[in-house]
Amino acid sequence: MTLDEIAAGIEVTAEQEARGVAAVDETGTDLVERLRDHAAALPCTPEAAATVVETHAAGTSVGESAREAGIAPVTAAKALHRCGVSGVTPLSPIAREIVRDWQAGELSRAEAIELAGVGEAEFALGSYIESHEPDPDLSAAVADVGSPTGRKDPLADAVGDVDELF
Repeated sequence: MTLDEIAAGIEVTAEQEARGVAAVDETGTDLVERLRDHAAALPCTPEAAATVVETHAAGTSVGESAREAGIAPVTAAKALHRCGVSGVTPLSPIAREIVRDWQAGELSRAEAIELAGVGEAEFALGSYIESHEPDPDLSAAVADVGSPTGRKDPLADAVGDVDELF
């Protein structure tokens, strides 16, 4: 028996409704306005932060996002970190521990930079990231950027942080 013989007499009696991905923004305001409510927690203007967050979410590098916003790359990385974007630290997990030791007064700055194996700019950014937590209000304000549905990753609880491995 061939496929033609099996399919003989089969016909479509109903049509499927075309459905797309629905994008819902429950905030009712644009990103700049949401960030403006928490401008004191940002290292730059809300307009620049919105540009950085939107371009970075679209896959642009931190440096290119900073150029788009007209700010320094370090400032863009700080803004992304404060908005809850992970992965912007230039430090390895061991280097992060060294920065924390320096912040606790256990090492001199020169020793910490040498042990971390990074330059002054990377050390300064890493120090900022280690001393400033992501702001929950900023994280909530940018939660829907780059996501068509505004929902978190359904497998986020199954995947741990990189820091958990060390």
